[in-house]
Amino acid sequence: MADNRMVFIGEKESFISRVLKEKVQDSGIECAFVPWKIDEINANMNNVALLALFMEDGERPGEEIIHFLADILEEKNLQMVLVGEQHDVQHVCEHVPEDLIYKSFPRPIDNMDFSRTCVDYIAKVATGEFKKSILIVDDDPQYLTMIREWLRGSYRVTMANSGLQAIKWLGRNKVDLILLDHEMPVTSGPQVLEMLRSEEETRSIPVMFLTGKGDKDSVMAVAALRPEGYFLKGIQKGELLEKLKEYFALHK
Repeated sequence: MADNRMVFIGEKESFISRVLKEKVQDSGIECAFVPWKIDEINANMNNVALLALFMEDGERPGEEIIHFLADILEEKNLQMVLVGEQHDVQHVCEHVPEDLIYKSFPRPIDNMDFSRTCVDYIAKVATGEFKKSILIVDDDPQYLTMIREWLRGSYRVTMANSGLQAIKWLGRNKVDLILLDHEMPVTSGPQVLEMLRSEEETRSIPVMFLTGKGDKDSVMAVAALRPEGYFLKGIQKGELLEKLKEYFALHK
């Protein structure tokens, strides 16, 4: 099921949060209100695209809840919108990484702006606009297809079956990471990396090698090219996804 739900979190559901929730629901988005209790938030995180934290009547969540929200947003690659008095919004912003907060709405809140912002954000989530993009370059069509299937649920994935095709594609498109086969005919992985590093438009694109050779000399030869990393082709799906997640978390 697509991530198309929005969860409203507050000390208690108020008239204002109910009105805003109903406005978002009128756009066809499933919404739920959850009190700011760790167990209840945890139980309502399935298929969530966006969180909204409401702070009203001088109430704001304690440090434990704020840190928990930051952790769960980080874990699930989500963002949240904030609603409250300016000093309460600022307090949360000081304790939550900036990239986890999509937008803040100091009171008095513009109901239409809030609703439009949330609906537009969830529409972008549905199209994958906020996903990191990965280009996979490999001359083996079966391996290309397998890796694409592994990654497509978490990333925007493009495939190229040769180094020259990848270079051509990168002339018209941007990407967050390249997974590059080290051993390819005609134009090898190292040659592709050299071409990428020689051009201003592509020299800063992170590259990780895919290699079928795990012996010490081969690994050292790959590492000597100073890519951002490398994966042996025998890597399993879970390990690959976890390592990519760690990489993007460290390179925000």
